[in-house]
Amino acid sequence: MNYSWLPPRLAEIAEIVGLDAALRLAEIRGGARLMFPRTAKPDHWLVQELGGEKAQALCDHFSSTGGVPVEIPLGPTGSAAGMRQAIDRLIADGISAEEIARRLRVSARNVRRRRTSLGDAEQDPDQGRLF
Repeated sequence: MNYSWLPPRLAEIAEIVGLDAALRLAEIRGGARLMFPRTAKPDHWLVQELGGEKAQALCDHFSSTGGVPVEIPLGPTGSAAGMRQAIDRLIADGISAEEIARRLRVSARNVRRRRTSLGDAEQDPDQGRLF
């Protein structure tokens, strides 16, 4: 199957364990650097999240990197452009910065900066504008 629409590392993971497991991995550990053990033991978080067979397939593939951490992408909307688009849509819908941050797992500060860059600064009605 062609996973070219995913970030390259996530596409690589999807080729090994399938799309659902790759997206699950991005959901639970996206944005992190992981070390994969040579053998996934039953109590390892990877086995508990993806199942033994898929966990071991990832361990077989990535433990051969010789102890180099593997960056796990955030997922298909985890790219900078995809995240900006998602934030922009929610801003346009009038959602608060805090709610957007909670929904998208980003900081409210980043949302406020994006809102400001769009020229739509969220303003406290009790505060006047400085400029």
